[in-house]
Amino acid sequence: MTTQAPETKVVDKRKVACDGGGPAGGHPRVWLTIPEDVGYVECGYCDTKYVYQDFAKDA
Repeated sequence: MTTQAPETKVVDKRKVACDGGGPAGGHPRVWLTIPEDVGYVECGYCDTKYVYQDFAKDA
């Protein structure tokens, strides 16, 4: 049995909301801010990685 890799989403804003994708498999909505020097942030609940568009080629 293998575990799926967390989802990666390229976004055009530095502040994003994550709710895990819906009521059945979701989690409480959290707001995440992408640091300017790193270019990405990961959700602490579902491990979804949000990459700011300027850093997308490095992801």
